[in-house]
Amino acid sequence: MQSNDFSAFSLYMIVIGFLGLVFCGMIAKYISLWFQAVVSGTPISPFNIIGMSLRKIPPRLIVSARINAFKAGLKTISVNDLETHYLAGGHVNDVVRAMIAADKANIPIDWRQATAIDLAGRDLFDAVKTSVNPKVIDCPEKGSVILAVAKNGIELKVRARVTVRTNIKQLVGGATEETVIARVGEGIVNAIGECDNHQMVLASPQRISKLVLAKGLDAQTAFEILSIDIADITLGDNVGARLRTEQAESDLQVARAKAEERRAMAVALEQENVAKVKEAEAEVPLAIAEAFRSGQLGVFDHQRYLNLKADTEMRESIASKGEAALHDA
Repeated sequence: MQSNDFSAFSLYMIVIGFLGLVFCGMIAKYISLWFQAVVSGTPISPFNIIGMSLRKIPPRLIVSARINAFKAGLKTISVNDLETHYLAGGHVNDVVRAMIAADKANIPIDWRQATAIDLAGRDLFDAVKTSVNPKVIDCPEKGSVILAVAKNGIELKVRARVTVRTNIKQLVGGATEETVIARVGEGIVNAIGECDNHQMVLASPQRISKLVLAKGLDAQTAFEILSIDIADITLGDNVGARLRTEQAESDLQVARAKAEERRAMAVALEQENVAKVKEAEAEVPLAIAEAFRSGQLGVFDHQRYLNLKADTEMRESIASKGEAALHDA
């Protein structure tokens, strides 16, 4: 009986010891994080660290981010701020790293603004890096060219390079690189279109750059344009000559159509006159018959009319044969 009691007691002690080891292992993880924070000079309550796990927040991520920010001099960022940003779906480490870089580069940015940029889907660290080290954007993308036409009708193919710096204040809600490229392309087309001839553009490309840069194309964008450099200019087609040729062909077709219309109207008028003559000739026998009945025309008068008509037809026939003989000669 005593042997059975001893065996049960031993089993209980083994289970309690195992649970104790598991509990100590769990506590050791939190204790190590608490000790790391204390040693780093930014103590965090162990109950707060345990509460992070209960709230499905990785404690090591928050503690490491807090220590990095505190050591970099960003002492205003609290543990609660880090937890809130993580729960909102933000990238805690990326934001802290970007704020440290911005602080070292003397770029003013606060935690609220930084988290808003991160939650908006923008790469805050890349934006800070671009603010320190401006980047160059090809306008348009490689493999394409901007087509512009001067006043003399010569087409120019242009490629430009735009140097930009990120404007942190405009990063949320500001237009992206695509907008900058589109605006610069539009500005180049307008500037070349204002030139009297293509020689002016080829002689001084920097004039185009100055005109485009003066338009303030970076308004309401996430970037500040530092410079616009014309990388390449090549001649294209003579668009003006082609357009004038097409216009001349169009005018010729219109003139031909109008001439055909006038000819058709003349033919119709001629046919109408012939019909009227035939109608009048058809009325002549009726008039003669009426003159006979009324006694206004005698038989001899009618005979003289027929003789005169035959003599006229003979003279016209002789005249036409003479003209034909002269033409053949």
